[in-house]
Amino acid sequence: MIGSYVAVGDSFTEGVGDPGPDGAFVGWADRFAVLLADRRPEGDFRYANLAVRGKLLDQVMEDQLPQAVELAPDLVSFCAGGNDIIRPGTDPDEVAERFERAVAALTAVSGTVLVTTGFDTRGVPVLKHLRGKIATYNGHVRAIADRYGCPVLDLWSLRSVQDRRAWDGDRLHLSPEGHTRVALRAGQVLGLEVPADPEQSWPALPPRGTLEVRRDDVHWAREYLVPWIGRRLRGESSGDHVTAKGRLSPEDIRMRIRSVA
Repeated sequence: MIGSYVAVGDSFTEGVGDPGPDGAFVGWADRFAVLLADRRPEGDFRYANLAVRGKLLDQVMEDQLPQAVELAPDLVSFCAGGNDIIRPGTDPDEVAERFERAVAALTAVSGTVLVTTGFDTRGVPVLKHLRGKIATYNGHVRAIADRYGCPVLDLWSLRSVQDRRAWDGDRLHLSPEGHTRVALRAGQVLGLEVPADPEQSWPALPPRGTLEVRRDDVHWAREYLVPWIGRRLRGESSGDHVTAKGRLSPEDIRMRIRSVA
Protein backbone atom coordinates (compact mmCIF):
# COMPACT_ATOMS: atom_id res chain seq x y z
CA MET A 1 0.00 0.00 0.00
CA ILE A 2 1.95 2.98 -1.32
CA GLY A 3 0.96 6.18 0.47
CA SER A 4 3.29 8.65 -1.27
CA TYR A 5 4.80 8.87 -4.74
CA VAL A 6 7.22 11.30 -6.39
CA ALA A 7 7.89 11.32 -10.15
CA VAL A 8 11.35 12.48 -11.28
CA GLY A 9 12.47 12.95 -14.87
CA ASP A 10 12.09 14.82 -18.14
CA SER A 11 9.37 15.33 -20.79
CA PHE A 12 8.29 11.69 -20.71
CA THR A 13 7.41 11.90 -17.02
CA GLU A 14 6.08 15.46 -17.23
CA GLY A 15 3.57 14.05 -19.71
CA VAL A 16 4.34 15.92 -22.92
CA GLY A 17 1.94 14.77 -25.63
CA ASP A 18 -0.95 14.26 -23.17
CA PRO A 19 -2.42 17.77 -22.79
CA GLY A 20 -4.80 18.68 -19.99
CA PRO A 21 -7.50 21.36 -20.11
CA ASP A 22 -5.37 23.96 -18.31
CA GLY A 23 -2.40 23.89 -20.68
CA ALA A 24 -0.40 21.58 -18.40
CA PHE A 25 0.21 17.97 -19.36
CA VAL A 26 -1.23 14.89 -17.69
CA GLY A 27 0.98 11.95 -18.71
CA TRP A 28 1.67 8.43 -17.54
CA ALA A 29 2.99 9.36 -14.08
CA ASP A 30 -0.15 11.35 -13.17
CA ARG A 31 -2.34 8.54 -14.47
CA PHE A 32 -0.26 6.01 -12.53
CA ALA A 33 -0.66 8.14 -9.39
CA VAL A 34 -4.44 7.77 -9.71
CA LEU A 35 -4.08 3.97 -9.88
CA LEU A 36 -2.07 4.10 -6.66
CA ALA A 37 -4.42 6.55 -4.92
CA ASP A 38 -7.44 4.36 -5.70
CA ARG A 39 -5.96 1.75 -3.35
CA ARG A 40 -5.76 4.15 -0.41
CA PRO A 41 -8.44 5.69 1.84
CA GLU A 42 -9.73 9.03 0.50
CA GLY A 43 -7.22 11.80 1.17
CA ASP A 44 -4.51 9.39 2.33
CA PHE A 45 -2.15 9.71 -0.63
CA ARG A 46 0.54 12.26 -1.47
CA TYR A 47 1.93 12.82 -4.97
CA ALA A 48 4.36 15.25 -6.58
CA ASN A 49 5.52 15.40 -10.19
CA LEU A 50 8.90 17.15 -10.36
CA ALA A 51 9.69 16.32 -14.01
CA VAL A 52 10.49 19.06 -16.54
CA ARG A 53 10.83 18.58 -20.28
CA GLY A 54 14.22 18.83 -21.97
CA LYS A 55 16.29 18.26 -18.84
CA LEU A 56 19.58 16.41 -18.97
CA LEU A 57 20.57 13.90 -16.30
CA ASP A 58 22.80 16.33 -14.39
CA GLN A 59 20.01 18.92 -14.34
CA VAL A 60 17.56 16.35 -13.01
CA MET A 61 20.05 15.37 -10.33
CA GLU A 62 20.70 18.98 -9.34
CA ASP A 63 17.12 20.30 -9.38
CA GLN A 64 14.82 17.36 -8.71
CA LEU A 65 16.82 14.83 -6.72
CA PRO A 66 17.19 16.97 -3.57
CA GLN A 67 13.43 17.57 -3.52
CA ALA A 68 12.70 13.87 -3.90
CA VAL A 69 15.19 12.98 -1.17
CA GLU A 70 13.62 15.56 1.16
CA LEU A 71 10.12 14.20 0.52
CA ALA A 72 11.34 10.62 1.16
CA PRO A 73 8.25 9.00 -0.41
CA ASP A 74 7.23 5.36 -0.41
CA LEU A 75 7.80 5.29 -4.19
CA VAL A 76 9.94 7.26 -6.63
CA SER A 77 9.83 6.79 -10.38
CA PHE A 78 13.13 7.81 -11.95
CA CYS A 79 13.50 8.20 -15.71
CA ALA A 80 16.44 10.31 -16.87
CA GLY A 81 19.40 10.19 -19.20
CA GLY A 82 17.45 9.86 -22.44
CA ASN A 83 18.15 13.44 -23.49
CA ASP A 84 21.84 12.83 -22.83
CA ILE A 85 21.87 9.62 -24.88
CA ILE A 86 20.40 11.22 -28.01
CA ARG A 87 23.02 13.98 -28.02
CA PRO A 88 25.99 13.40 -30.37
CA GLY A 89 29.16 12.16 -28.75
CA THR A 90 27.72 11.07 -25.40
CA ASP A 91 28.93 7.78 -23.91
CA PRO A 92 26.11 5.58 -22.53
CA ASP A 93 28.58 3.93 -20.13
CA GLU A 94 29.45 7.30 -18.57
CA VAL A 95 25.81 8.43 -18.43
CA ALA A 96 24.95 5.17 -16.67
CA GLU A 97 27.59 5.82 -13.99
CA ARG A 98 25.89 9.12 -13.12
CA PHE A 99 22.48 7.44 -13.28
CA GLU A 100 23.64 4.89 -10.71
CA ARG A 101 24.72 7.63 -8.29
CA ALA A 102 21.21 9.07 -8.47
CA VAL A 103 19.62 5.67 -7.89
CA ALA A 104 21.86 5.14 -4.86
CA ALA A 105 20.73 8.46 -3.38
CA LEU A 106 17.05 7.69 -3.98
CA THR A 107 17.09 4.12 -2.66
CA ALA A 108 18.63 5.41 0.57
CA VAL A 109 15.46 7.36 1.41
CA SER A 110 12.63 5.78 -0.59
CA GLY A 111 10.89 2.47 -0.04
CA THR A 112 10.89 1.66 -3.76
CA VAL A 113 12.61 3.26 -6.76
CA LEU A 114 11.01 2.41 -10.11
CA VAL A 115 13.45 2.90 -13.00
CA THR A 116 12.57 2.93 -16.68
CA THR A 117 14.34 1.84 -19.84
CA GLY A 118 14.24 3.75 -23.10
CA PHE A 119 11.84 2.95 -25.92
CA ASP A 120 12.79 0.91 -28.97
CA THR A 121 13.30 3.66 -31.57
CA ARG A 122 13.29 1.50 -34.70
CA GLY A 123 10.17 3.33 -35.95
CA VAL A 124 11.30 6.88 -35.09
CA PRO A 125 12.98 8.43 -38.16
CA VAL A 126 15.20 10.91 -36.33
CA LEU A 127 16.26 8.44 -33.62
CA LYS A 128 16.36 4.97 -35.20
CA HIS A 129 20.11 5.27 -35.86
CA LEU A 130 20.57 5.55 -32.07
CA ARG A 131 18.87 2.24 -31.37
CA GLY A 132 22.09 0.45 -30.44
CA LYS A 133 23.19 3.27 -28.14
CA ILE A 134 19.81 3.26 -26.38
CA ALA A 135 19.95 -0.53 -26.03
CA THR A 136 23.37 -0.25 -24.39
CA TYR A 137 22.04 2.30 -21.90
CA ASN A 138 19.03 0.08 -21.22
CA GLY A 139 21.37 -2.78 -20.35
CA HIS A 140 23.08 -0.58 -17.79
CA VAL A 141 19.73 0.52 -16.33
CA ARG A 142 18.65 -3.11 -15.86
CA ALA A 143 21.99 -4.00 -14.24
CA ILE A 144 21.72 -1.03 -11.86
CA ALA A 145 18.17 -2.06 -11.02
CA ASP A 146 19.43 -5.55 -10.13
CA ARG A 147 22.13 -4.14 -7.86
CA TYR A 148 19.72 -1.89 -5.94
CA GLY A 149 16.61 -4.06 -6.02
CA CYS A 150 14.61 -1.67 -8.20
CA PRO A 151 11.58 -2.73 -10.26
CA VAL A 152 11.99 -1.90 -13.96
CA LEU A 153 9.38 -0.29 -16.18
CA ASP A 154 10.68 -1.83 -19.41
CA LEU A 155 9.46 0.43 -22.21
CA TRP A 156 11.60 -1.33 -24.84
CA SER A 157 9.48 -4.49 -24.51
CA LEU A 158 6.11 -2.69 -24.52
CA ARG A 159 5.00 -3.78 -27.97
CA SER A 160 1.79 -1.75 -28.10
CA VAL A 161 3.70 1.55 -28.27
CA GLN A 162 5.22 0.52 -31.60
CA ASP A 163 1.90 1.58 -33.13
CA ARG A 164 2.01 5.16 -34.48
CA ARG A 165 -1.21 5.98 -32.58
CA ALA A 166 0.75 5.64 -29.35
CA TRP A 167 2.78 8.72 -30.34
CA ASP A 168 2.09 12.43 -30.55
CA GLY A 169 2.45 14.31 -33.82
CA ASP A 170 6.08 15.16 -33.01
CA ARG A 171 6.95 11.42 -33.04
CA LEU A 172 9.11 11.97 -29.95
CA HIS A 173 6.48 11.95 -27.20
CA LEU A 174 3.60 9.65 -26.39
CA SER A 175 -0.03 10.40 -27.19
CA PRO A 176 -2.68 10.29 -24.42
CA GLU A 177 -3.34 6.63 -25.27
CA GLY A 178 0.38 5.89 -25.24
CA HIS A 179 0.76 7.49 -21.81
CA THR A 180 -2.24 5.49 -20.58
CA ARG A 181 -0.66 2.22 -21.69
CA VAL A 182 2.60 3.06 -19.93
CA ALA A 183 0.69 3.87 -16.72
CA LEU A 184 -1.04 0.50 -16.92
CA ARG A 185 2.29 -1.27 -17.45
CA ALA A 186 3.76 0.57 -14.44
CA GLY A 187 0.88 -0.74 -12.37
CA GLN A 188 1.58 -4.27 -13.56
CA VAL A 189 5.26 -3.94 -12.69
CA LEU A 190 4.30 -3.17 -9.08
CA GLY A 191 1.83 -6.06 -8.99
CA LEU A 192 -1.37 -3.97 -9.10
CA GLU A 193 -4.59 -5.13 -10.71
CA VAL A 194 -5.05 -2.71 -13.61
CA PRO A 195 -8.33 -1.90 -15.39
CA ALA A 196 -7.05 -2.76 -18.89
CA ASP A 197 -4.28 -4.63 -20.66
CA PRO A 198 -1.53 -2.25 -21.85
CA GLU A 199 -0.80 -4.67 -24.69
CA GLN A 200 -4.40 -4.69 -25.89
CA SER A 201 -4.48 -4.75 -29.69
CA TRP A 202 -5.21 -1.53 -31.55
CA PRO A 203 -8.17 -1.39 -33.97
CA ALA A 204 -7.17 -2.10 -37.54
CA LEU A 205 -6.26 0.89 -39.70
CA PRO A 206 -6.77 1.21 -43.46
CA PRO A 207 -3.51 0.96 -45.42
CA ARG A 208 -1.77 4.25 -46.23
CA GLY A 209 -0.45 5.03 -49.67
CA THR A 210 3.05 6.27 -50.46
CA LEU A 211 1.87 9.82 -51.13
CA GLU A 212 0.05 10.01 -47.81
CA VAL A 213 3.09 8.77 -45.91
CA ARG A 214 5.33 11.25 -47.72
CA ARG A 215 2.93 14.13 -47.02
CA ASP A 216 2.90 13.24 -43.31
CA ASP A 217 6.70 13.08 -43.26
CA VAL A 218 7.02 16.52 -44.87
CA HIS A 219 4.53 18.00 -42.38
CA TRP A 220 6.40 16.41 -39.47
CA ALA A 221 9.78 17.70 -40.67
CA ARG A 222 8.45 21.25 -41.09
CA GLU A 223 6.45 21.43 -37.84
CA TYR A 224 8.68 19.47 -35.47
CA LEU A 225 12.08 18.38 -36.82
CA VAL A 226 13.28 21.79 -38.02
CA PRO A 227 12.36 23.60 -34.76
CA TRP A 228 13.96 20.77 -32.74
CA ILE A 229 17.22 21.09 -34.71
CA GLY A 230 17.05 24.88 -34.33
CA ARG A 231 16.86 24.62 -30.54
CA ARG A 232 19.85 22.27 -30.52
CA LEU A 233 21.90 24.69 -32.64
CA ARG A 234 20.98 27.63 -30.39
CA GLY A 235 21.71 25.65 -27.23
CA GLU A 236 18.13 26.02 -26.05
CA SER A 237 15.91 23.54 -24.24
CA SER A 238 12.15 23.13 -24.43
CA GLY A 239 12.12 23.24 -20.64
CA ASP A 240 14.09 26.46 -20.16
CA HIS A 241 11.06 28.40 -18.90
CA VAL A 242 8.94 25.51 -17.60
CA THR A 243 8.10 24.98 -13.94
CA ALA A 244 7.44 21.50 -12.60
CA LYS A 245 3.83 20.63 -11.77
CA GLY A 246 4.79 19.87 -8.17
CA ARG A 247 2.24 18.48 -5.74
CA LEU A 248 -1.06 17.29 -7.20
CA SER A 249 -4.08 15.72 -5.60
CA PRO A 250 -5.53 12.56 -7.16
CA GLU A 251 -8.90 14.33 -7.55
CA ASP A 252 -7.28 17.15 -9.53
CA ILE A 253 -5.73 14.59 -11.85
CA ARG A 254 -9.03 12.71 -12.25
CA MET A 255 -10.82 15.95 -13.20
CA ARG A 256 -8.19 16.80 -15.81
CA ILE A 257 -8.33 13.29 -17.29
CA ARG A 258 -12.14 13.35 -17.44
CA SER A 259 -12.15 16.71 -19.20
CA VAL A 260 -10.03 15.45 -22.08
CA ALA A 261 -11.29 11.86 -22.24
